[in-house]
Amino acid sequence: MASILDSVDQRTQLAGRNRLELLLFRLGGKQRFGINVFKVQEVLPCPVMTRLPKSHPVVSGVAHVRGRTFPVLDLALAIGAGPLTTTEPRFVVITEYNRSVQGFLVSAVDRIVNLRWEDVRPPPRGAGGEASFLTAVTQVDEDLVEIIDVERVLTDVVGVPAPVSALMAEAPRDVAVTQAHVLAVDDSLVARRQIRRTLEQIGVECTLADNGRLALELLRGWADAQDPRFQRTVMVVSDIEMPEMDGYTLTTELRSDPRLQHLYVLLHTSLSGVFNSAMVEKVGANRFLAKFQPDELADVVLNRIHDASARDSAA
Repeated sequence: MASILDSVDQRTQLAGRNRLELLLFRLGGKQRFGINVFKVQEVLPCPVMTRLPKSHPVVSGVAHVRGRTFPVLDLALAIGAGPLTTTEPRFVVITEYNRSVQGFLVSAVDRIVNLRWEDVRPPPRGAGGEASFLTAVTQVDEDLVEIIDVERVLTDVVGVPAPVSALMAEAPRDVAVTQAHVLAVDDSLVARRQIRRTLEQIGVECTLADNGRLALELLRGWADAQDPRFQRTVMVVSDIEMPEMDGYTLTTELRSDPRLQHLYVLLHTSLSGVFNSAMVEKVGANRFLAKFQPDELADVVLNRIHDASARDSAA
């Protein structure tokens, strides 16, 4: 099963073309689910696991594979379905999210499919609302595939990241900080909340958008209307993988629009393990930052504000 990912390095060429590849799998039923191949390191039959006392109910155990030890989460149980039984075949999808490695227990692995982000849509209204574990849906072979919000799953298991440190949160803010505005773009409700909380703790106003297409429409609308928020926007903080338009394509669109090309773009994503840094330069982004360390994000935002303020003062 590990061979299904042998060519994952070659798949980085999809970046910047508003395309993605999904690993499709099942969780004990006919419904198929998907996660981005870029976040998958390996797929293998379920290894021997050691159950840890007082661990979260979703954690089936800890596995040790080729010198690495990592937790294995029952993904079916994590999204509110029944746990996978030990009587059926089980596989572990080893992933890297937000600088940590974990395995997800699944009942079957289907295949990898190549899709356009335009064909990936946000979950339909009424599909669980804030309780939903989905970031998007798409169709494969005329069947609905549900794309799981893994950041939501991990937050439920390991908890919300610590807030900005007291030293940074309580530091005095100058006028440049209090007047600055940031547009944050992410398809995960959990991630948007984390970013907003971090920015609020350092006194920076922000607007949130669910995906790249909505962010682009918002910025173009602000520019047309000469909205004060546009004049105060010092940074666009964007996830990379999002339905309808990914962060790479959003950056490319910004750089091709004379009204928007000056905007500072920070690609802020959980694709930390396989991120191709050359793509930052290729699409014209200013910086990449792996999720999610509140102090790191706060530091990047504050430095950007101070740099922009210094340039404006010198002009």
